Amino acid sequence: MNFLAHLHLAHLADSSLSGNLLADFVRGNPASSFAPEVVDGIFMHRRIDVMTDNLPEVREAKEWFRSETRRVAPITLDVMWDHFLSRHWAEISPDFPLAAFVRYAHTQVATILPESPPRFVNLNNYMWSEKWLERYQDMDFIQDVLNGMASRRPRLDALRDSWYDLDRHYDALEERFWRFYPQMMEQARRKAL
Repeated sequence: MNFLAHLHLAHLADSSLSGNLLADFVRGNPASSFAPEVVDGIFMHRRIDVMTDNLPEVREAKEWFRSETRRVAPITLDVMWDHFLSRHWAEISPDFPLAAFVRYAHTQVATILPESPPRFVNLNNYMWSEKWLERYQDMDFIQDVLNGMASRRPRLDALRDSWYDLDRHYDALEERFWRFYPQMMEQARRKAL
């Protein structure tokens, strides 16, 4: 869900962008299925997910969701963190414009597509051609993303309504993003993620 953040942190950590993006599509131990650097990227992605879910700022933000949407709050927040990253990219990464970074990331990820799970290949077919990572900065697109996930997975239908939680708490969410994401960037640079 937070594709841009995982790709960005992987880049800062000199980790496999492919593995970091692929991780949500791989279950269990990936060691026998992928190259070692991709496997390392998958494990980095998993560590980041656990760490992010346990950050005080993220735990606090989950509590802002209404009872009917709280179950999907982690997914909704992942998408929202990518919104803030895309929106503030020029400030966060002034030496590597977002469009150039996306082209670079696409090139890196394309190398593993021939041996990737079909769902991951399908995601890539849409994500790059439709410029998702750049469009994350637009809140209308964030709403489309949440609606799309809800349409594909009926058990996640509450994602449609979680939009209202984001809208209601937008400024507070943005402030929380600025509290934790620069720290994660520094940890990535130190190879501590």
